[in-house]
Amino acid sequence: MNRSHEHIIHRGNRASLFTRLAQSVSRWTGKPVTFFAAVTIIVVWAASGPIFGFNDTWQLVINTSTTIITFLMVFIIQNSQNRDTAAMQIKLDELIVRLEGAREELLDLEELDESDLARIRDDFCARANKAREKSDGKNGLPEPGEAAAS
Repeated sequence: MNRSHEHIIHRGNRASLFTRLAQSVSRWTGKPVTFFAAVTIIVVWAASGPIFGFNDTWQLVINTSTTIITFLMVFIIQNSQNRDTAAMQIKLDELIVRLEGAREELLDLEELDESDLARIRDDFCARANKAREKSDGKNGLPEPGEAAAS
């Protein structure tokens, strides 16, 4: 492991308060019991409609509650997604660096523009097609659109 990162990557590393909160909320909201609790709240709310005469306040309670929860969850989900993506990218970069013959210029692809990514994807598609053409007939599989010999 690179010595410059030992201070970051260790067991006692304490994430920021927001990161810890986001991780806890993500774990809690991702459990089946939380889903069923939410369904129960909706059922209780719907069942209470006749008691409150389906009035505007009754509707406002659920609309406001769900809007606030959704608004806050967007940030929690985005934070979790950003962390997961960054961690996965670092892991992939480590594999590329360690793999002999790997093209290290591919390490920061996530920083490129869409047009650059499209050009690189086209290159890989062309390589894949070339490899398929090379191996045609070797695997015994019929060409697309051909019927398999019975």
